[in-house]
This record gives sequence, structure tokens and C-alpha cells, in this order.
Amino acid sequence: MVALVTPFKKGKVDEAALRRLVDWHVQSGTNVLVPCGTTGESATLTTEEHIRVIKIVVEQAAKKVKVLAGAGANATHEAIDLTRASQKAGADGTLQVTPYYNKPTQEGLFQHFKAVAEASPLPVVLYNVPGRTAVNMLPETVARLGEIKNIVGVKEASGNLAQVEEIIRLCPKNFAVISGEDALNHEIRTKGGVGTISVTANIVPREAAEQWAYYRSGDLKKGAEIHEKLMPLHRVMFLETNPIPVKAALALMGKVEEEYRLPLTPISRENREKLKQALQNYGLL
Repeated sequence: MVALVTPFKKGKVDEAALRRLVDWHVQSGTNVLVPCGTTGESATLTTEEHIRVIKIVVEQAAKKVKVLAGAGANATHEAIDLTRASQKAGADGTLQVTPYYNKPTQEGLFQHFKAVAEASPLPVVLYNVPGRTAVNMLPETVARLGEIKNIVGVKEASGNLAQVEEIIRLCPKNFAVISGEDALNHEIRTKGGVGTISVTANIVPREAAEQWAYYRSGDLKKGAEIHEKLMPLHRVMFLETNPIPVKAALALMGKVEEEYRLPLTPISRENREKLKQALQNYGLL
């Protein structure tokens, strides 16, 4: 699964570039498109832009691949509104980040996600990323939520492998634990994870798809080989705050304009050189 960037041009969503990215991912073997997550700069999209991006991705994907729409918010009523809008747009499910800035208790997290799940029949994937949100959703809370019928998985980006293991131990067997840390994709797979929502897949969708195809076939060795080959790219994707490096990389590859929404700013000169070198080494430039 790819955590899609949102291309901008002259301050507006670059709809033509977004459609081209969707086509590229469909052709490259990506299984699921994930618009309007962290990588999609959802925090600085207007509500109208947010819904429009989801509609474009659904329309362009044309049911060739599934769409997991980012619909999380720090206000429960807003997450419900975005979830219902995603359903109306034709998304196959929603990705729901833990409410940020509020720092809710574990009970608050449970009640938030329960309310979102009850507001729409769409499958819900939880998203735990404490480095972004200032709250860590504990395995016991994930397990409680996993008992709700349409809460089907969690994108785990805590960076804590022991926490990943505990979630897998506590949750129902059909509950999907998904890597949210590209550098830990292989380790999470070996512990029972079933997929990734990847930043790096924005620039190497075919290789990312091949890695997980090997995993699904049971060939951990070949999956690990691709993982090691991709590690230099995983590292440079996080030289600065995501999605600054991945957007810079896509711009260097001629896929999008290098444009961000403040308070995000262009990559530094020093890190740009490191990024270019890694892309050249991989044969992307």
C-alpha cells in the first residue's frame, strides 16, 4: 500500500499529476492507494481539497486497486464527517489516525474510534504514530477495538517491535497488523505483519510490490533481499520531515512539482545532495 503524496501546483492540488501518479501505481502493482494520510499533507488540506483528492483517486483507480482513504482528525465529529464523505466518494475503507494534540486517554481513543466505526459500514484501519500525535495507542486498546466488526487492522508506526508483537498476540487472528515504518517492514513481516503503508513506495512502487508478493508466497529470503536493497532509499526518505524528501525525490524524477504547504519547506541543499546520490545509486535518475 502506498501513502500517496498530494501534488500541488501554484498553491492548488495538481489534479493532473495526481491522476498520473494513480495510473503509475496501478500499472506498477501497488495493491492499495492511501490518499490524504500524513504523506498526503492532510493536515494542511482544506476539507474541500481533502474530499476532492479522495474522489480523484477513487475515480482514477477505477476499481483496479482498492482505496483506503485517510479520514482521521483530532475531533471525532470531523473524523466521522470525513469518513462519511469517503464512503460517498467510493473509498473501500478509511485510515484513522489517533487524535493529535488532544492527547486523549486510552479510553478516549477507544470511544473515538468506536464512534467512527459506528458512523459508517466502511472497514477502518487504525493508525498509531506517536511521533506525530503525542499519544501512543497501547496494544490492549487496539485489542479492544479489534473486537468491533468493521475495525479490521492497524498501521503501526510506533517503531516499537515489542509493541507490534503484543498487538499480534492480543488481537483476533484476522486482524491485520500493517507496518507504518519502511525501515522495519521486514522485521514486522517476520513477526506476523501482513503489509505496509509505505512512503518509499511512492518512488519505487514496482519493487515494493515485488517485496510483498514474495512475502505472501512465503519466500522471506527474497523479500529480505529486496528490503536490504531498498534500505538506502528508506533512510533518505526521512532525512527531513516526511513528505519533504519523498516529494523532492518525485520532483527530481519528473513526477510532480516540488511544492509544499507551509509550514513545510523545501529540502535543504545538503540533504538534497544526499537524496540525489541515493536516487542515482538506485538508478532512478
